[in-house]
Amino acid sequence: MNVRPRPVVNSCTFECHEDAPRRRSNSAIRLGRILAVAAVASGSMLGGCHPELAQRGPSTDNDAASSRTQFVLAQAQSPPTAPLTPSPAPDRPVGLPRTRDYEPISELRDIHFDFGKAMIRPEDVKVLDVNAAWLRAHPSHLVLIEGHTDNRGTTSNKNEFNMDLGERRAQAAMMYLVAHGIDQSRITILSYGEERPKCTEQNERCWSENRRLRFLVKPR
Repeated sequence: MNVRPRPVVNSCTFECHEDAPRRRSNSAIRLGRILAVAAVASGSMLGGCHPELAQRGPSTDNDAASSRTQFVLAQAQSPPTAPLTPSPAPDRPVGLPRTRDYEPISELRDIHFDFGKAMIRPEDVKVLDVNAAWLRAHPSHLVLIEGHTDNRGTTSNKNEFNMDLGERRAQAAMMYLVAHGIDQSRITILSYGEERPKCTEQNERCWSENRRLRFLVKPR
């Protein structure tokens, strides 16, 4: 009798085919869990290092447009400029008064000084009193006081010293006139030092004549 061999059915044939989708599904689930845990861990790390990234929500089209607008405005604005301040006007040169406008008159007499001194001598006080009286009586006139010295000096820069000495003598006379009722705005002082001697001889008489103040006037 012929016996047909019975086909042997491998039990794993159906089980393997039936369990394959289940195993793939389980693997996907495990992989998803691992990715989820990794995402949570990375988010925590980012939040700890950069809180602003963790707190910041997803950007929207409005935020992007606002950022672009702010950037455009920032570019359009011109940088602030310092306020313009007018440059200081250059100092005007101090010029000498127009001495040709002043004239000597016989009513106003000169006074003289001791060598190297700017103090008014007692004998010259009476002259200043007469000059002050005339100026009070003629308020429409201005007065120029010229200071002069002799050409002597003991320093190496005697010319500068004599210029200063002539100015101090003129100031002394000006203050005397102001104290006796003459408005200081009417008075101008000028020092020539040793540059305009009245006498050119080298002796005591000439030197004493050169140490003087002159009083010149002009109408306002």
